Amino acid sequence: MATLIKSGMIITASETYTADVLVEGEKIAAIAAHIPEMDGMQVIDAAGKLVMPGGVDVHTHFELPMFGTVSSDDHYTGHKAAAFGGTTTTIDFISQDFDHLPDCVAAWHKKANDKAAIDYGFHMNISRFNPEIAGEIPDLRKEGITSLKVFTAYNNRLRLDDGGIFKVMRIARDNGMLVMAHAENGDVIDVLIEEALAAGHTTPEWHALTRPAWGEVEASFRVIMLAAQAEAPVYIVHMNAKGEAENLRRARAQGLPVMGETCPQYMFFTIKHLRQPDGAKWICSPPMRSEEDNDGIWKAVEDGTIQVMATDHCPFFFDGMRAITYEGQPIAIPGKELGRDDFTKIPNGLPGVGDRLMILWTTGVGSGRISPNRFVEMTSTNPAKIFGMYPQKGTLLPGSDADIAIWDPKKEIQYGVATAQHRTDYNLYEGWKLRGVVEKVLLRGKLIVDGSTWLGKRGEGRFIKRSGVTVL
Repeated sequence: MATLIKSGMIITASETYTADVLVEGEKIAAIAAHIPEMDGMQVIDAAGKLVMPGGVDVHTHFELPMFGTVSSDDHYTGHKAAAFGGTTTTIDFISQDFDHLPDCVAAWHKKANDKAAIDYGFHMNISRFNPEIAGEIPDLRKEGITSLKVFTAYNNRLRLDDGGIFKVMRIARDNGMLVMAHAENGDVIDVLIEEALAAGHTTPEWHALTRPAWGEVEASFRVIMLAAQAEAPVYIVHMNAKGEAENLRRARAQGLPVMGETCPQYMFFTIKHLRQPDGAKWICSPPMRSEEDNDGIWKAVEDGTIQVMATDHCPFFFDGMRAITYEGQPIAIPGKELGRDDFTKIPNGLPGVGDRLMILWTTGVGSGRISPNRFVEMTSTNPAKIFGMYPQKGTLLPGSDADIAIWDPKKEIQYGVATAQHRTDYNLYEGWKLRGVVEKVLLRGKLIVDGSTWLGKRGEGRFIKRSGVTVL
């Protein structure tokens, strides 16, 4: 059955105009000023509404084991939350849990395939490197995986030395792949944690104090220089320090193929939130910084220095000893209470995949800090382009997947854990008043969100095989 979306204000990364959108099957068939209604069509009246491509969140961690527990959203619950927030595609990270990369990929497909409720892809973590792994990396392209993540922190767990990172970058360069980098100084972090614990400092603020911003500034500069020497592009994830954004701005001004991503939490919250009685709610890595860093990230969003707004969605219960009700059933998963007496045992991660779009719309577009087109560019089009999904994803064009979010720009809500759909017991934006709300969401032409009604299903999300990457 065809679907006709009538008279909506179309917003893409480059254009804003009023038009009808015709959906046939899973694709957008036509966009025109007037498309006549036909018998049997499903018609959605979008007059006075905004029609945008579904969001693309390229940084999520569903069902991720950590510190003896697991992130509380899996590929069903997290995808459902994403959809209610207007996101129709995510990319998750495969952990290098096995000796061979194909086994790692198979394990993540086993986690995701039967649960996925929206479309999805995978990045591959490279946290151990040897000649055998080097030989397996190019074959990831056959699996539709064209992006690799490396770490300069998490010593003895995830970190590669600089030589290993350099080698991975050259392999990526030669095979049309992209290296993503988590940039912090793992050696400094280990020293500061040891000193903090020896001095009896165990409260959440010490998570931030032992991961100083200067370490992130230094590590991001080092990653950029490694990429320059490898003659390879690099994408720096979850940027949150003013100096880190300045590194990116300078590198791009010099013509280096460097790109950056940030997340909403790094534009609003600071170490002060970790000092609150419920400070563990804001524990993530890298940590919350200062108001100056918030401002520096906002500036990089406003002036185009940063290309992508993602989330690093990795939620944990604040109190996993108390059950919540999810889809009519009680559920409790051990969470941040595990580190009640030791900040190093607090699971690192936050909910966010469902919050991203409406929070940025209110605070960015609603305040005049960014345009509606820049909003779509950062949250949908750029991530789809960079990670090899455009124009299938990330835009509204004839032939593109009919991943469409219809917004009510005038509706106001009070946001929080009761509004968001994450499978956890808190929300960072509790009590925030938002103006501009996702009303309906289509995934490849099927209506999966209709107001507060969930019409999606487990397993109907589709794995997106990506064929390459694009440097913006």
